[in-house]
Amino acid sequence: MTDNKEAKESRDVKKVTTNTIQKMKQAGEKISMITAYDYSFARIFDEAGIDIILVGDSASNVMAGHTTTLPITLDQMIYHAQSVVRARERALIVADIPFGYYQSNSEIALASAIRIMKESGAHTVKLEGGEEIIDSVKKIVSAGIPVMGHLGLTPQSINKFGTYVVRATEKAEADKLKKDALLLQEAGAFAIVLEKIPASLAKGVSKSLSIPTIGIGAGKFCDGQVLVMHDMLGINVEFKPRFLRQYLNLNEQITNAIQKYIKDVKSVDFPNESEQY
Repeated sequence: MTDNKEAKESRDVKKVTTNTIQKMKQAGEKISMITAYDYSFARIFDEAGIDIILVGDSASNVMAGHTTTLPITLDQMIYHAQSVVRARERALIVADIPFGYYQSNSEIALASAIRIMKESGAHTVKLEGGEEIIDSVKKIVSAGIPVMGHLGLTPQSINKFGTYVVRATEKAEADKLKKDALLLQEAGAFAIVLEKIPASLAKGVSKSLSIPTIGIGAGKFCDGQVLVMHDMLGINVEFKPRFLRQYLNLNEQITNAIQKYIKDVKSVDFPNESEQY
């Protein structure tokens, strides 16, 4: 009886959708978003009540050890997204389309988005860029696939920028970002990530749009916030930008636990009498 009740409660969980996110903006309720790349962490985040889980191409960095997001492939992104989707009961799942799978033309972009949706079960895709990718956004949206945009510091363009410094501090770049945000909205994007731009600019852009903005290093005036799980949980302790709030130091806690385990094994303290058959 208890199992049936739990199963019913699981089915009755109110799912977060793109419509939910839109209503949150309208109501002034802030949107919480975090990255995840595997079943176990995604399940924890979903059960904790996170609104959006981003299967980010940051997997290239934190899961595979690359210095940029560029090397990760579409197949690899689909694998990570599949793992996250299996854990989902409530959160909206957004999957990045990786570098090289949408920039060249809109047909390739649509094919990439369709593969992600069909093979992973993710609910939406995310693309970096503004005017340069508008045709791709329109093509994907016209196929019934929701698109999240991404402006400001766009990590897939790191070789163009040459640095991870704050973007859009000069008027020309700020004006382009404002224009790009409106273009993405007009093209049908349901939300836009604003990364590492001045808070005042993010505030203006957020007010100018009817769709939500999700900030990372873009100040408190965005409609929501996103962080990379490895950064905010203190797994990756080398990355310490101003915008990051580290909620745990798992690196230290895990290191201490492993060292204690090693000590217990070598001293024959583990396993003890109660831990064997």
